[in-house]
Amino acid sequence: MSTTTTPKPSPQGVDLYARFALAGALCCGITHGALTPVDVVKTLKQLEPTVYNRGMVASFRQVISTKGPGALLTGIGPTFAGYFLQGAFKFGGYEFFKKQFVTAVGQEKAVENRTAIYLASSAMAEFFADVALCPLEATRIRLVSQPSFANGLLGGFTRLYKEEGILRGFYSGFVPILFKQIPYTMAKFVVFELVSEQIFKALPTKKSDLSNGMITTVNLGSGLVAGACAAIISQPADTLLSKINKQKGAEGSITSRLVTLAKELGPKGLFLGLGTRIVMVGVLTAGQFAIYGDIKRVLNATGGTEIGKNSH
Repeated sequence: MSTTTTPKPSPQGVDLYARFALAGALCCGITHGALTPVDVVKTLKQLEPTVYNRGMVASFRQVISTKGPGALLTGIGPTFAGYFLQGAFKFGGYEFFKKQFVTAVGQEKAVENRTAIYLASSAMAEFFADVALCPLEATRIRLVSQPSFANGLLGGFTRLYKEEGILRGFYSGFVPILFKQIPYTMAKFVVFELVSEQIFKALPTKKSDLSNGMITTVNLGSGLVAGACAAIISQPADTLLSKINKQKGAEGSITSRLVTLAKELGPKGLFLGLGTRIVMVGVLTAGQFAIYGDIKRVLNATGGTEIGKNSH
């Protein structure tokens, strides 16, 4: 007697978006954690430009010779934890809001206005992601700028809370992190979606018939382009974020402090460390989209909303 295997139904609703969130959490936590050494060097170049005033490779050697190899892993705890949370909200939220927009306007109009939907969905998702990220990013930057501040994530987080409170300690960088992350994420998703759409259209085989390896390769290439564009757009706010988190207990409103810092730095100062950041964000974003796509496939999270023109 022969038996037939019933295909496992695709997840729907909360189950589906929980899988998107988990895939996003893992792809962001893994990639940001792995690139902690690059982030340490980038942050030090922004905080102490007169000391770390050479290229990326030379700055790596300088950090190792002056602070020891272990310094390159400073803040890895809050980096992984913060971006794990942020990735869940960012990717899960992006998929959720994209679906809501498509449902509201209909598939045909959604395809016609897909760029606007990509931008709006990513901006809304990033706002909530930053609420989760900001306290851990503030802790990471304090650990990098003041290595003696605490021994790790828990110690740094607790001390920052006790000494400076929630708003000044954890969210003094919330406005600049929004200015940095929202344009960054909007550029990241829209460029990825549009570049991957063009690549899939140019291939002789339909997307649905491509091998998993080819889809991962397209995700990597599209992510690399998206990351480079996003890095350039968000660089000034990234510099301001590093500076403002270094100012322990500084006086004045966040807005006034941002304006003052921007004037002091000037256009050139706002783009300090751009080369390092393009390398970091390009590789990071490529890895994120590749890992995200692969984990979604493993989790059977295949019910996402597609509005790109991928037909031949």
